[in-house]
Amino acid sequence: MSRLGSFTFSKRRWVLVVAVAFFVGAALYGGNVASYLAPYGAKDPDTESIQTDDDLQTAGYRSASVVVLVEDLDVTTAAGKRQLAGLQEKISADPAVEGSTGWLQTRSDDFVSRDGDATYLAVTLKSTDDGQLQDDAEHLASLLADEPGVKVGGSALGQKQVNDQIEEDLRRAELLVFPLLFLLSLLFFRSLIASALPLLIGAIAIVGTWLMLRAVNEAVSISVFALNLTIGLGLGLAIDYSLFIVSRFREEIEKHGAGRQALIRTLQTAGRTVLFSSITVSAALASLIVFPQRFLYSMGIGGSLVALFAALISLTVLPAILAVLGERVNSLAPKFLQRRTAKEASTDTNGFWYRLAKWEMLRPVIVAGACTVLLLFLASPFLKIKFGDVDAQVLPKDASARQVDDFIRAEFPPYRDTPVLVVVSGGEEATATVTAQVQRLPGVAAVYPPRPVGSAGSLIEAVARYPSTDDRSADLVQEIRDLPEPPGAEVRVTGASARFVDFQKSLLEHLPIAAAIIIVSTLLVLFLMTGSVVLPLKQLLLNVLNLAAVFGILVWIFQDGNLEGLLDFESQGNIEQTIPILLFAVSFGLSTDYGVFLFSRIKEARDEGATDGDAVAVGLERTGRIITSAALLFAIAIGAFATSQIIFIKLNGVGGALSVLIDATIIRALLVPSLMALLGQWNWWSPRWLRRIYWRFGLSDG
Repeated sequence: MSRLGSFTFSKRRWVLVVAVAFFVGAALYGGNVASYLAPYGAKDPDTESIQTDDDLQTAGYRSASVVVLVEDLDVTTAAGKRQLAGLQEKISADPAVEGSTGWLQTRSDDFVSRDGDATYLAVTLKSTDDGQLQDDAEHLASLLADEPGVKVGGSALGQKQVNDQIEEDLRRAELLVFPLLFLLSLLFFRSLIASALPLLIGAIAIVGTWLMLRAVNEAVSISVFALNLTIGLGLGLAIDYSLFIVSRFREEIEKHGAGRQALIRTLQTAGRTVLFSSITVSAALASLIVFPQRFLYSMGIGGSLVALFAALISLTVLPAILAVLGERVNSLAPKFLQRRTAKEASTDTNGFWYRLAKWEMLRPVIVAGACTVLLLFLASPFLKIKFGDVDAQVLPKDASARQVDDFIRAEFPPYRDTPVLVVVSGGEEATATVTAQVQRLPGVAAVYPPRPVGSAGSLIEAVARYPSTDDRSADLVQEIRDLPEPPGAEVRVTGASARFVDFQKSLLEHLPIAAAIIIVSTLLVLFLMTGSVVLPLKQLLLNVLNLAAVFGILVWIFQDGNLEGLLDFESQGNIEQTIPILLFAVSFGLSTDYGVFLFSRIKEARDEGATDGDAVAVGLERTGRIITSAALLFAIAIGAFATSQIIFIKLNGVGGALSVLIDATIIRALLVPSLMALLGQWNWWSPRWLRRIYWRFGLSDG
């Protein structure tokens, strides 16, 4: 860090020239990254349902990925039949269409609405590529846009509309968040020049994120949903790191004057802490890479890269700017704010946070107990969490895919669009046996006649009595899989319910590995920082309490439907099943991030000779305002996605904001000082053999 500080001071103008060139190049190359990214992605190729889907596609089977709803049409009249036949002929003329099925082909009441005045067509497309399916569905929707009474929906168009909505939400969030962040930065930094620095570093972080995602997408398919997290995370971390480095630089100016020594000392202390912080956040998010689902591993790749990148620019570009500015970093501020800044840069023992820590440490049992009870109370709704899946219901009500889905759910026999698919290989007799077995299961509402699907065998479509994500549908999938197979036959199950079951199973199988990565990396980094085994274990416990509280609040809001009007959403009665895993990684990393900042200043004060109690109070005084300000700025940066029209993106924004706010207030300001007081010198304990390892490999802010 000393060499880095010396280098950036000496080559500050060259560093800034490179930064400007990088910014322009990254913006040009990565500015349209969203158009290159893939859809949501929830497939695990090792599960039975996905492997069966692949075999069906190879054999030529295509599921209906577009639904064409036709209102104000009576299929029993001659005019209605002619209109429907003409519509199907127009659809079939599209070269991307494999075929369409409706009332004319089946004469089934399943294709007639309850009032008899509407019908729909299940359209299959030729392509098997997700991106191409979306484009073909959108083209078909535009082809039918002028048809009276016709609306187009289905899974392929729904995915396209979700992607488009995310891009629109992203642009709106950026327009909302930057002015607000600037105003708050002016308040917290107390200088027009200093307040512009976090947004400048944040802008570089955003275009750097675009560039990285565009580059990684050339090798690995990245989900478009990663854009929301990585941009919000990159902006938030860049602001956090800028706040810590600028604040420390101001302290060093008071001690050493503006110059090389102040910059070197800033990087030796705050810079080293930023490096540790970025490693913990990156490791936590990198744990998501173990999941085979595109949505999750994309978040892991993008999040871990952007955490390291935000640290890189904060340790190179920002110091170069500070070297150029010197004492002018405090320019363009009223005199009383300049005096306040100078006072905060030099005080350790008479500020609000110092007095608060001292007050808490006089009554640690009461403070720690009250905070723990509060967090457990907030966490209690998490015990009744229900998991859901991503479908057209996540779209706003004015999206055609959502409107078609709402209409079909309300007016047609339910769950015909999400049958359980049973593939039987072994001949007609085996197929007949399995069909009879499936028909007798109590969870089955209807079974369509088997049909051959080439080399895959025969396909049986069983309609469940319950929604595809209902526990009873999951039980039905397992019951079918448990049926005795006829001699010489193989029975495999897929469909929406089976994919949902396999998705959950895949998440549970990979979760222990991801959790182990997060826990081990957190323990290791904090041990190398502090030399203690107690503080890392305490950090783990505090992170768990924080996560539990956040999850409980999210269940209360989004699953139970509270605050629907305030947050502008409609509860689906569940939580999308990847969200807890995603928030586990993000919140764990961010909570450890603030823990690193606080513990580093406590240890620094202790190394300088302060008593254990005074070290905690001084550490909180030096970081309390900064952590609180950083948390608020970060909450706004990532919480801006609460304005999204996609419910689980909104949930991510709210969850991320809650995580940092609870951590910076209840945990950092109240729980940590009280627990430090309870344990006293034991906070710094470690076995002798580990102590020797720390002396050899540990890194100090001193």
